[in-house]
Parts: sequence; structure tokens; C-alpha cells
Amino acid sequence: MQGRTADAGAMDGVARPGLLNRRSFLVGSAFGVGALGLGGCATSDGLLLAEARNTYGPMPGEKFPIPAVDISKVDPKYYRRTVSYETKEAPGTIIVDPANYYVYRVEGDGAATRYGANVGRQGFLWSGDAYVGRKSEWATWTPPAEMIRRQPEAAKYARGMPGGLDNPLGARTLHLYQNGAYTLYTIYASSDAESIGSGITSGCVGLLSQDMIHLYARTPVKTKVVVLPA
Repeated sequence: MQGRTADAGAMDGVARPGLLNRRSFLVGSAFGVGALGLGGCATSDGLLLAEARNTYGPMPGEKFPIPAVDISKVDPKYYRRTVSYETKEAPGTIIVDPANYYVYRVEGDGAATRYGANVGRQGFLWSGDAYVGRKSEWATWTPPAEMIRRQPEAAKYARGMPGGLDNPLGARTLHLYQNGAYTLYTIYASSDAESIGSGITSGCVGLLSQDMIHLYARTPVKTKVVVLPA
């Protein structure tokens, strides 16, 4: 694995009074992203939009009910879909393509499920092979010491932030390992629609919550993960 130590799950979200802003964990005051909007990209395709509204609708049955995604803030090219994808990797393998902000799950027979993603920002990109060492639902998030040194406001969670909608790890997390050791990198569930298609994290990879739950259910422990060079 190449790159710097990740802030495990140091992902972003929407600021709320009295809560630590998850976006500040990632980029401090330097990052600001406007609504991407659909523009003229796919508004003529009513079927695509209807499908997206269904795919990214609310999930009230979750331990912490998940609201619908505001799909107007997601470029349609990042909607979940099945695509042609030639690879020598075995079915089930997860391939992260940070240069294009996609995560693929290899389905075999030249096809893959493709998800839009956010990825590491400059200085936190890495590449290499790993595997899913463990999985967690609504995980407790603990900021690494490196992050606390950079952003002292994170110290209030040094003993852990319980799972929930405001937790940076979100509803589901795949924890990435190499040679039996936790890398501190994760594939996690993001509630920030505007982050998809951006390089904003400290090396972790975020999918929309609905997409992450979809991938998580199909990913057993020991699944191979390939992170391509950016």
C-alpha cells in the first residue's frame, strides 16, 4: 500500500448545531463544494430519474432510519448501475478507481456493478491490494492520533463516537486489511450526496448509504479489494 495513514472513517456530512462538523475533519475551512445539479445531463430521461429516486429512496427500516438522497446533488453518471467491465479479477472482487470516482464489484462474464464514490484528496491517495478484514454496521468511529494532532477539535471523540446518522462511518463499513493488519482505510457509507465524484477524504472511500448497504450485503469477509493508481 502506498500513501499516508488514513483518518479511518474521517468522512464528511452536514453540520448540525452542537455537533462536530464531519466535513471539517476532512478539509477544514478550505473545502467548499456547490450543488452539482443535474443540468441537462439526464433530465430528458424520465426513466433514469425515476429509477434513481427508487434506488436512493428512504430506508426507514434501518436502526437509524436513512433519509432519501437528494439526487439533484449527484451527477447521473455516478448512479449505481451494471456496466461492461473486463478484468482478470474473480467475481466478487472490489475494484476502486479513484481517478474516475468509481467502485466496481466484479460480477463475472464481463460485467460489474458500478457505484459512484468519493476518494482521497491530494496527499492521501494510495493504491495497492487489500482485503476486507472485518465488516461493521453503524460502527463506533474513533479519530486516529494523527488526525487529532491536525484537528484538535476531534479530540472530544478520542474514546469513540457511537454509531448513528452523524457518525462519519455511517450505516455500513468495510475495514481494509493487509497481511493481517488493519490499514486504517475503509469503504464507508456517506450521507453527503455532494461529495460523490470528489477527492475529499483522508484515503477512505465513500459510497452513498444506499449503495454501501447494497455492496456490503454482497461482500463477505476476506473479499479482495484492488485500489488502482489515481
